Amino acid sequence: MTQYLITGTDFTDEQALERRMAVREEHLEGARKLKANNNLIVAGAFLDDTGKMAGSSMVVQFETEDELKSWLDNEPYINERVWETVDIKPFRVANV
Repeated sequence: MTQYLITGTDFTDEQALERRMAVREEHLEGARKLKANNNLIVAGAFLDDTGKMAGSSMVVQFETEDELKSWLDNEPYINERVWETVDIKPFRVANV
């Protein structure tokens, strides 16, 4: 399996947090499915200086790039304009 570090940075417009919260449960349900299928290693929101959610980071793993693309194509934070930018880097979790 190839591991990836996904960093999604939220939009900063006035409705950004509202959009995030509107699809948050759908996003979390998708994360639960990834976890159940051994595709999700760790995930969480990162915060701005005021403590509000400003984006997400995830370490995921997939057998193929097509599986990664399929997940990205169905990720609600992408489709519902929560994440303004999505950075994907190959990653390797340290065995410590």
